[in-house]
Amino acid sequence: MKMMTNLFSVFDPSTTLFNLSLNWLSTFIGLLIIPSSYWFMPNRFQIIWNKILITLHKEFKLLLNSSEHNGSTLMFISLFSLIMFNNLLGLFPYIFTSTSHLTLTLTLAFPLWFSFMLYGWINHTQHMFAHLVPQGTPSILMPFMVCIETISNIIRPGTLAVRLTANMIAGHLLLTLLGNTGPMSTHIILSLIVLTQIALLVLESAVAIIQSYVFAVLSTLYSSEVN
Repeated sequence: MKMMTNLFSVFDPSTTLFNLSLNWLSTFIGLLIIPSSYWFMPNRFQIIWNKILITLHKEFKLLLNSSEHNGSTLMFISLFSLIMFNNLLGLFPYIFTSTSHLTLTLTLAFPLWFSFMLYGWINHTQHMFAHLVPQGTPSILMPFMVCIETISNIIRPGTLAVRLTANMIAGHLLLTLLGNTGPMSTHIILSLIVLTQIALLVLESAVAIIQSYVFAVLSTLYSSEVN
């Protein structure tokens, strides 16, 4: 039990000042460390990043199924950028991983879902009722499908938040476990552990990008369903 507590303590926001955790500042610290030349002078990183943003804009615009939502894609691109930055930042040593906490992921997922549902039920009430019964459902199964679809809609913010949090926690726990066994290992085993950690670090970098993309895409799909 003590070992499990110490293992999960890597996710604790331990630095506090006046009962406020300063670790959460890492969520927005990227705006401070980005050099001013990024905003004014084109460079290789900026060109690549702009291509990524343009690609995401086209894809999110396609998912929204309308040419009138050019401004809406900015919200989902910003969401993708924020989550991806925090996921990657958490891979560096001694940096707090804010996306491994439901406090942040639920804060992002629940307001989005609630605003989509509120907009849909107010402006497209008939469409929202029709969406509770999939096309081709037999009459005898319609009451059950309404219950199932209602529950499915209610748990959406939770699944969004838990998916992101669980993936971030799982990778960090594996890296922590391997790191804790290193000092007690022989030279050969230590070399294997280091190689495994490097492979896991590469995998976690890919997971950090993929999970931010999945979060943004699912949010876009939820938005498209209420229009």
